[in-house]
Amino acid sequence: MHTYIICSLRDVLPPVSRVVASWGFEATATFFELAASLAASHDATVRFSRPPGGPAGGCGLQANSRREIITIQAGQCGNSIGSQFWQQLCLEHGISQDGNLEDFATEGGDRKDVFYYQSDDTRYIPRAILIDLEPRVINGIQTGPYKNIYNPENFYVGKNGMGAANNWGDGYQSGEAVCEDIMEMIDREADGSDSLEGFMMLHSIAGGTGSGLGSFLLERLNDRFPKKIVQTYSVFPDTTNSGDVVVHPYNSILSMRRLTQNADSVVVLDNGALSHIAADRLHVQEPSFGQTNQLVATVMSASTTTLRYPGYMHNDLVSILASLIPTPRCHFLMTAYTPFTGDQVEQAKTVRKTTVLDVMRRLLQPKNRMVSTVPGKKSCYISILNVIQGEVDPTDVHKSLLRIRERRLATFIPWGPASIQVALTKRSPYIPMSHRVSGLMLANHTSIATLFKRIVKQYDGMRKRNAFMEGYKKTAPFAENLDEFDEAREVVADLIAEYEAAEDADYLSPDNGEKATSAETDRRMMG
Repeated sequence: MHTYIICSLRDVLPPVSRVVASWGFEATATFFELAASLAASHDATVRFSRPPGGPAGGCGLQANSRREIITIQAGQCGNSIGSQFWQQLCLEHGISQDGNLEDFATEGGDRKDVFYYQSDDTRYIPRAILIDLEPRVINGIQTGPYKNIYNPENFYVGKNGMGAANNWGDGYQSGEAVCEDIMEMIDREADGSDSLEGFMMLHSIAGGTGSGLGSFLLERLNDRFPKKIVQTYSVFPDTTNSGDVVVHPYNSILSMRRLTQNADSVVVLDNGALSHIAADRLHVQEPSFGQTNQLVATVMSASTTTLRYPGYMHNDLVSILASLIPTPRCHFLMTAYTPFTGDQVEQAKTVRKTTVLDVMRRLLQPKNRMVSTVPGKKSCYISILNVIQGEVDPTDVHKSLLRIRERRLATFIPWGPASIQVALTKRSPYIPMSHRVSGLMLANHTSIATLFKRIVKQYDGMRKRNAFMEGYKKTAPFAENLDEFDEAREVVADLIAEYEAAEDADYLSPDNGEKATSAETDRRMMG
C-alpha cells in the first residue's frame, strides 16, 4: 500500500478527509483546525510522527525558533558556487549589493537571519567562511559587484598561493597548517549565533582543496561541533569522461570516506549530469563552469526555501533530513529542478505548461536528475521531498499525488512507507517569475550507488598500477604507507553494499543487520 503524505498542515486542511484516510489513522477536521490554530497563535510547528513499525499518529508542537546555518566554501568550485548562491539569496530577500535592505523590500514573512546576520550598521552579512589555497576565485569575489556583503575577516587564502595541485594529500596536509586560523573564523561565527543548527559545506571532490582541505574540515567540524548538523553540497566529477583532473578517482575515493563518516547529509551534484542539463536548456554544446554553477546555486536556493520562508513543516534542517534519511549511512541525496527558465538561467528554454502535476512528473524523470545514474531492476526511492513554489491549490497537489500513484511513476523501498512528501512554499515577492509553478525534488534513491561504483572502478584501474602515486607519497597522509587509500575504498564499498541491501525487503531484519557494516564506524549518527 502506498502512502502519500502532504507536509504542510496549513495547506492540506481543505481536502483533510482524504489526507486522513491516506495516513491510516482516524481524526477529524476539527482536530487539525485546532492544531493549526494553536500553532499559528503560538508561532509553533505542528509535527506528525510515525512510531517505528506503527501507523501514523501523534501530534506535537515545536517552538519555531531561529536556527542559524553557517556556510563554508572550500576551493575554487565551492567559492564559485557560493558566490552565485549569495547573489541569488540577496535578490530573493531584497538585499542590495552592499548588504542594505532595498527600499522596495517591505514584505515580511521571510527569515533572513538563518543565513545572514545584521552588522552594527544594520547591513545583512552572510554567515559564510570563504577558503581557498590559491587566490584567483576569492580575488574575483573581493573585487566583484557583491564584494561589500561579506565579512572581510572571513576570507582565508593560502599564504603561498600555490593551491593543492589537484592532490587530496596536499589539501589535507594544508589543513593541518591552516587549522587554527580557519577554526577561529568558524568559532567566531558560531559564537555569534543565537541557536546554531549546523553547517553547509560547498566543495568539489575532484581537485585538491575542496577534496583534501574539505575532508580535513569535515573531521574538525565533527570534533568541535559533534551535535551540529553537517550538510554538504558536493560536486562529483564527470565519471563518463576523462575530465581535466586525471587523478580524480583517487581524490574522490578519499573524499567519499569523509562524506560517509563525517557528514549527516550529502547533496550529490554530478558534473556530467549538470553539463547535460545545461546544454539541453541553454542550447550550447559545452556549457561553461559559470553556467553549471548557476544551476547548482538555483538548486541550493530552492532547497533552502522552507528554511527562509517557513511554514508548519520542514522549517529547519533537521526536519528536512529526518524525512529523507531513515538510516544514517544512506545519506547521499540527489536533486531535480524544473523548470529552468530565464529567471534562473539566462537563455534557457521555456516550459509552457507548469501545472503541479506537470512539475511533479518532470521531477521524477531521470533526465532531470543532477546525478548520472544507471538504475537497475531493483533500484527504488527511499524517500522523496518535493518543494513546490508558487500559487498552488492544495487540492491540485493531492490530485497529482494520486495520479502519480495510479501511474506508478515512482518505485519505493519495500520495507518502509512509500511517501512523496510535499512542502508548499512561497516564492520571493521581489523576483518576477515567468511560470506559475516551479519545483525541486530532494530524493534518496538507491541507484546513486551506480555513481559510486564507477568511481571505484576507475580508482581500481589506477591503483592496480599505482599510477600517479608519487605526488601523494610526498604528502603527510601517505608518507609512511598507502593504507589510507585501501581504508577509503573499503568504506565506499560498504556504502555501495548498504544501498544495494536497502533494495531488499529484509533490509531491517536482524539477520541482515548483522551483515551490514557497523554504524559505529561512522563518526556521525542521526539523533
